[in-house]
Amino acid sequence: MKKLALYFITSLYFFSCSAQTTDTNQDYTYKSGDRFGTGKWYMGREIAHVMGYQGINWLERPEREKEENTSKLMKNMNIQSNDVIADIGAGSGYHVFKMAPKAEEGLIYAVDIQEEMLQAIRERKSKEGIDNIELVKGTERSVNLPENSVDKVLMVDVYHEFSYPIEMMKSIKNALKDKGEIYLIEYRAEDKSVPIKEIHKMSEKQAVKEMEAAGFQLKENIDNLPWQHCMVFVLE
Repeated sequence: MKKLALYFITSLYFFSCSAQTTDTNQDYTYKSGDRFGTGKWYMGREIAHVMGYQGINWLERPEREKEENTSKLMKNMNIQSNDVIADIGAGSGYHVFKMAPKAEEGLIYAVDIQEEMLQAIRERKSKEGIDNIELVKGTERSVNLPENSVDKVLMVDVYHEFSYPIEMMKSIKNALKDKGEIYLIEYRAEDKSVPIKEIHKMSEKQAVKEMEAAGFQLKENIDNLPWQHCMVFVLE
């Protein structure tokens, strides 16, 4: 656990520092908070900085399977062979390359705002000859996906870093099929033993509040991951 905490603390020094434009949306407020936060708040929660591409080794750490039990997460998602899945904030593609073989007749959208992350996926995709992964350059406000195109959305420890959660969830809602599902994976704020900084955790209560504001309801919280919530949301 100490080793994980060290990885994460180190990686935070490489967060993306892109300047935020002036917000006209009054749902966002600004005040000082956590020293690792952005100072921008939404529904009582301070938004965290985006972890930069320099932290890619932390995403690919060999002990991640043991610490997060990503194999169990894949089972939780019940991936069908023809599923179209969007990994939002795909990073290095850690989950993308686990999902692609399971959705062999479908498609995995790897969405990220950092070109360096997308390039890492692009290189591995080419090296391994995988043809059901499509790279998408998102923005702070949009996932840039086709309307009504996605069966499942996966967000692993990324939602709490959205600079514009209202706009992003509207974009995701537009891309999701009517019976689609969102898998929101976040480190549990309720569990103080999880060795991750508080700014990078979310409670179920807070997640439900924000997802309901976006037009989603909690279907279930699959409580079988070591440190993370596995919250499944569907359209209301």
